[in-house]
Amino acid sequence: MARFFSLSMALIFVLQAHAQKFSSDKGFIKFFSSAAIEDITAINTMASSIFNEETGEVVFSVPINEFKFEKSLMKEDFNKKYLESEKYPKATFEGKISGYAVPVSGEQKVVASGKMVIHGVARDVEIHGSIQNDNSYMVVKSKFVIKFKDYDVEVPQLLWQKITEQVEVTVEFKYKLL
Repeated sequence: MARFFSLSMALIFVLQAHAQKFSSDKGFIKFFSSAAIEDITAINTMASSIFNEETGEVVFSVPINEFKFEKSLMKEDFNKKYLESEKYPKATFEGKISGYAVPVSGEQKVVASGKMVIHGVARDVEIHGSIQNDNSYMVVKSKFVIKFKDYDVEVPQLLWQKITEQVEVTVEFKYKLL
């Protein structure tokens, strides 16, 4: 009986070791918009994410009103006129990362496919990036473009010269084992 108990406990331990889940509660999100009059950059360090290493499933959530801008008026316009953060308080992604080999350390090129929700609009996306795994933590990085029209974000007519129709987004999550 003791042998059966020991064998059962060893099996449970092995199964749990392979089903590792990682979390990140201080993800880094930056967007950049180049325009004729002035460039706009905003940074958000309050994004959170969970990554299941075994299945490749990943989710993240970005609180819209946590973006920090150089100028307070930019933040106000962003939250009220563009992304309407009272009505749509967060952006999310839910999908699966492919191209990641579990036992491999070092950097791997990956693709995240899934649903991105911004401004209440869900779209299927495919985002290229990388995973750096050094066995004590994991870092997921990506850089991609979001077009405002894809998410029904309207640029007010008076501001058409201030910003472009798209933004470059940089994402970095440093995960720790749950």
